[in-house]
Amino acid sequence: MLPFPIRLLDGLPASGQIVMAVRKAVLAGQLRDGDEFPSVRSLSQELQVAPATAHKAIAQLRDAGLLASRPGVGMVVRTAAAPDAAGRLDLLAPAIEALVREAAALHVKPKALADAVREALTRAAGDA
Repeated sequence: MLPFPIRLLDGLPASGQIVMAVRKAVLAGQLRDGDEFPSVRSLSQELQVAPATAHKAIAQLRDAGLLASRPGVGMVVRTAAAPDAAGRLDLLAPAIEALVREAAALHVKPKALADAVREALTRAAGDA
């Protein structure tokens, strides 16, 4: 079982989805500094993707500073490279775009959408 949640969607590069899921898991505290990260083999088997796809995702995470190689252990999580506030919004960009497109298709006014998002954030902050 993978140490982070992910559900791969059709039509999007799997490696990018893996990177996004790991970045979100780091920000949410589901992956902590020093946690062991799955090998290319186990990642590809768990997600049923090609080993090259798993390797590409791990390489991107390593290049971003979110993974480091530890001798005798393999890859481990490095949270020091976690995204800042602007990077956190970048992680939400696909979801925001989808929400805005859906709202536009339903003819929801921008102020009504902003109010709904603000209310949802307030509720989420109260649940935390």
